Amino acid sequence: MEQLVAWKHNPAKKPLILRGVRQCGKTYLLRAFGRLHYGDVAYFNFEDNPKLGETFARDLRPERIVKELSILRDKTILPGKTLIIFDEIQLCGKALTALKYFYENAPAYHILCAGSFWGVALAEKTSFPVGKVSFLTLRPLSFYEFLLADRKDLLLAYLRENDASPGPFADELREKLLDYYIVGGMPEAVKTWMDSGFNLEKTEEVQQRILDSYEVDFVKHAPRKDFPKLSAIWRSIPNQLAKENSKFIFSQVKDSWRAKDLEDALEWLIRAGLAYKVEKIEKPFIPLSAYADHAHFKLYMCDVGLLRCMAGLPPSALYGANKAYTEFKGALTENYVLCELMNLYRETPFYWRSGNRAEVDFIVQNDADIIPLEVKAERAAHARSLSEYCKKYTPRLSFVTSMEQKPGAIPLYLLWNFKAYAQGGPLHTDA
Repeated sequence: MEQLVAWKHNPAKKPLILRGVRQCGKTYLLRAFGRLHYGDVAYFNFEDNPKLGETFARDLRPERIVKELSILRDKTILPGKTLIIFDEIQLCGKALTALKYFYENAPAYHILCAGSFWGVALAEKTSFPVGKVSFLTLRPLSFYEFLLADRKDLLLAYLRENDASPGPFADELREKLLDYYIVGGMPEAVKTWMDSGFNLEKTEEVQQRILDSYEVDFVKHAPRKDFPKLSAIWRSIPNQLAKENSKFIFSQVKDSWRAKDLEDALEWLIRAGLAYKVEKIEKPFIPLSAYADHAHFKLYMCDVGLLRCMAGLPPSALYGANKAYTEFKGALTENYVLCELMNLYRETPFYWRSGNRAEVDFIVQNDADIIPLEVKAERAAHARSLSEYCKKYTPRLSFVTSMEQKPGAIPLYLLWNFKAYAQGGPLHTDA
């Protein structure tokens, strides 16, 4: 919301596209912003009204388009006064192209657009107005935002006032984090969980509906020949992460398929924002991308709650000491950590592996620092891989994250404050 307010007051603003996975709250956010900060909002949805595209079919002159849109809504659209929202804009290539002409010839109009990662990524190949629009990305709720949704404002204020030291509230934060592993950050799932008094059955109905809608999107947007591959890769993520070595192996998607058969489908899934590809690096030097081994990677999901739901993991396994769950517990925790890092840095981190001896889960670039972060689902003891990394590369900072509160470890439930640790603030510790 703050970024949208800054956009409104920027005299050099461009039309802005808010991207994100399906059902992460894009439409809700834009309409709420319009209600709060404009006297009038002109909302148009290309999915609900297929004929809307005809307004852009003849030519792309902003004056004519605005006049016809005003007639459609039966109210004049005023430059600088009316907020224009184009929802599901990726469904109309001409409307995307028209944004260029609004920026060049009619910059007084305030235009916000919502589009899925998937559709916007496809449009970039054809009708996209490169350099004429701005972007923001909306992701599922972080754990911090989940606590806000759970009305834990006083607890969060306490953490802020006490440099995020949990004090006597560590147990409550651990319990809430386990709730977050179950629910994740998709807004409707979170709202259902809270409104239903933490009813798992109702929450899982929402999660399954979201998962089903993603597969419907595969059918809508992907070439017909790629649909089986997309679906197979998507459904294989929990199984691949559950392995002791969670490196993604193409042949485990289906025996007869190899990398060359699946690479295009995998790239589409990543561009859709549904999966994050964490590549291995050989050396932790800047820029990290220059040292990436593109053939070795792990694939995670965009939301930890959807991962749990798809994997069919019962909540009792999370709350109890179930030995059969031990291996997947690490994968679920890693997926949570990755989503938190994506919220903080907006760039996918890497992981480091040294033969079969050591593996550090995430390598994060924070300004000029390359920070190794080892993830432990429970206790932080025996971080041997991190020790080996530190002996080899002597980083200025290194961290373990676990459920424990101890020197040299960041509690998993405080990972939203990772940058304070990384920037040497009050929470800074050297491993």
